[in-house]
Order: sequence, then structure tokens, then C-alpha cells
Amino acid sequence: MMIHDFDMANFIMGRAPATVTAVGSSIVDPEIGGAGDVDTAVVTLSYADGRIAVIKNSRRAVYGYDQRVELLGSDGLLQAQNMLENTVVKSTTQGVTGAKPTYFFLERYMPAYAAEWAAFVEAVDGAKPLPVTLDDGVAALAMAEAATLSVRTGAPVSIASLIG
Repeated sequence: MMIHDFDMANFIMGRAPATVTAVGSSIVDPEIGGAGDVDTAVVTLSYADGRIAVIKNSRRAVYGYDQRVELLGSDGLLQAQNMLENTVVKSTTQGVTGAKPTYFFLERYMPAYAAEWAAFVEAVDGAKPLPVTLDDGVAALAMAEAATLSVRTGAPVSIASLIG
């Protein structure tokens, strides 16, 4: 599941990280652990220029499809919050309540899928180049392999050792 987050990290940071360090466990669904996978993970991406990124992932968010991004830097904080089912907020003496995140990824990302399809059709028609390259896919896959290896060994993994 986290490979999409690796794609996003590479897009935001402008390149793949130098090293990937990951920890993970199977605490949500024991069957996933029995299959040799994890359902809860934290990955730290370390970049050659000193920047770091942290990705947290769980296979279960009982309150909806929770996916957020934060960029913290010396000039401030940039956040992209969850898309909510609605924008209603109830505030009373008992507290403040609001809507849950949009439950399913297809609902949340339908505009993104439409944009991806349009970009593909434009590329096939020869009007524009593809916005992503084979190298983008290879980098995300290398990060996924590095994270898996790091979980198994407990050590950081160099991306260069995987994609040369």
C-alpha cells in the first residue's frame, strides 16, 4: 500500500531518498503477519542533502480513508488534510464534532483518476509527453523493496544498492 506514498514523497522532494529505514508489525490482522507481511509500518526516508520524510501507514482506519501530508520547514508548515464526507461541524457545550474522512479511496480520488486518464490519452494522441517516467516507477519500487528489507533486517537500506 505504501508504494503510492513513496511516489508522492519522490514528487514532493524532487528525488528518491538516499536511504530507507522501516519498522513494521502485524497488530491489526494476524493473518497478514502469517502471510509474512505487516499491517502497520513507519518508514523514514533520508535524503543526501539532509532532508527527512516520515511515512506512517496502517491497513485499517475505522473512521474513514485517512491520508494526509504535512511539510514542516524553517519557514512554516504546509498541510493537506483529509477530504471529509461533508463540512458540517457541530459545536456545543459537550464538545465539537465533525464529519469523518471520505470512506473509500475511489470516492476520494475520482478526480485524480480522471486527470490520469486524460494525461494518458493526450500522450497516446501525441499531444503531450507522459507526466511520469519508467524511472519514477523504478524509484518507488526500489523504495518499497528497501522498506521491506529494512523491516526484516532492522537496518537502513541504501537505495543506490538496489537501483545502482
